[in-house]
Amino acid sequence: MRPNVIVVFTDQQRWDTVGPFTPNLERMARRGTQATVAITPQPVCAPARAALQTGRYPTTTGVYRNGRVLPPEERTLAHHFGAAGYATGYIGKWHLSGGEPVPEEERGGYRSWLAANALEHTSDAYRTIVYDDAGDPVLLPGYRSDALVDAAVRFVADHAGEPFYLFLSLLEPHHQNEVDNYPAPDGYEERYQGRWMPPDLAALGGTAHQHMGGYLGQVKRLDEGLGRLLDALRSMDLLDDTIVAYTSDHGNHFKTRNGEYKRSCHDASLRVPLALRGPGFDGGGAVSRPVGTIDLPPTLLEAAGLPVPGGMQGRSFLPLLRDARADWPEEVFFQVSESEVGRGIRTERWKYYAVAEDADPWDVPAAARYREQALYDLDNDPHELVNLAGFGSHAELAAELRERLVRRIVAAGEAEPVIEPALPRPGRQQAMTDPAVRLNGSKPVRFGHQPPA
Repeated sequence: MRPNVIVVFTDQQRWDTVGPFTPNLERMARRGTQATVAITPQPVCAPARAALQTGRYPTTTGVYRNGRVLPPEERTLAHHFGAAGYATGYIGKWHLSGGEPVPEEERGGYRSWLAANALEHTSDAYRTIVYDDAGDPVLLPGYRSDALVDAAVRFVADHAGEPFYLFLSLLEPHHQNEVDNYPAPDGYEERYQGRWMPPDLAALGGTAHQHMGGYLGQVKRLDEGLGRLLDALRSMDLLDDTIVAYTSDHGNHFKTRNGEYKRSCHDASLRVPLALRGPGFDGGGAVSRPVGTIDLPPTLLEAAGLPVPGGMQGRSFLPLLRDARADWPEEVFFQVSESEVGRGIRTERWKYYAVAEDADPWDVPAAARYREQALYDLDNDPHELVNLAGFGSHAELAAELRERLVRRIVAAGEAEPVIEPALPRPGRQQAMTDPAVRLNGSKPVRFGHQPPA
């Protein structure tokens, strides 16, 4: 019997919120499988979502920025599970269409539909409006994330007698656009305001001091919703037969790296939670080698016993659950759009990033020439506060990473670019170790390192 599959997808959730703020997700991660370094292929909404639906890079699908429609010829998880006899459903935020309500031909093959293209514009914290199969508006009662979880429980109950695949796309902990605020349920912001601040935000400032309480309150309520969903599966005797994956589209740097919340090369933008439970994942432990959320679609298909299409550019990370030394790329490749046209790689230890300085980031998906802009030593500078690009002490390392980045750009289907070294900067840095250590040295990180909530 093939397992059911549910993807729980949040919006703008930092990886380091997982732990005492999210006991249900922490428990799921520890009993199942957690990818401790999970990287989005693009730290902005629509491109990340297109990649997660298709397993293909944003520049491949054409959804390299917000406002682009996922082409109808692109095959999504819904198409693949639907062809295998699964009931398929989508609930929540879509953000891959050109209209509201989303026309049927732009729903990515999902048969059951209760969603809005831009949920942040059709709803607020206590007034959730989505559109049904017929395109009619539906008002869901309750706090927004609760209302969507309730709808997910109803979908599961309605399809308990057949294999199903459900994508539950929550808006929280995204800000409410028109007020630039993070509206948590009543009492939740007060519970968490002033309780914890990530070191990068503490060092760099931004807007976190005014928003972190609401942000963490939203995260806490999301986790409570996850717990209710898992309880519902247990009550219907479906928990052991259902794969549940939890991840996010990108993180949040709270206006520290640029003038908004994402679209930067830093882990605060790129790194997201990723945990799975159920058949094939229970007892899988921690995958410490970097993976991309673009790898989640082929992983889910393989775990369900379905073929992985050759057109997918992600790859299943199930082999890493069986053997931590399995063949796997040393780096994750990512793209940045809208704020700039950027390309980068993230290894266990290093972050290397280049930008096309003269390219229009809204109209240009890729460039022929980039300039090295950032190099971070994540072992010794995990919060990316010291940019080593341009220092002579790291020039040889940068050259090696530059070659890797060019190879990954080509592998993603782009033309081979020229990446120019960063302009030299004065200053003395500590001498580097031998190449093997400097390229591959790492320290695995597990969830749950925050102070108690």
